[in-house]
Amino acid sequence: MTTTPEHDARMATLTFAAVYPHYVTKVEKKGRTVEELHRVIEWLTGFDERDVKRLIDEGVTFEQFFERAELNPNAKRITGTICGYRIEDIETPLTKQVRYLDKLVDELAKGRPMEKILRSA
Repeated sequence: MTTTPEHDARMATLTFAAVYPHYVTKVEKKGRTVEELHRVIEWLTGFDERDVKRLIDEGVTFEQFFERAELNPNAKRITGTICGYRIEDIETPLTKQVRYLDKLVDELAKGRPMEKILRSA
């Protein structure tokens, strides 16, 4: 399933601040911690907890968020389906990056071991 231009545009203009509370709720509801969420975000983007707070305060869009990020070289190892899209088949780089983050948060919430989430094994 490929994404539409409208879907890609929505991903670009969505603010990180609008989605972040949903990430927190999702992981906490499943017994994981905000610290673990921040570890996942830092692994993928290079943003530590202080950076995340600043980006939220600035109201950056996902486009701005990922323009500033230093994507982990192992991010390409993130595969599978998230929100009805097979990550490997997403052609738009920004949409793929957003779905990488969604997939990692989903794996964290599902109780996957951190070393597997961070693609260190």
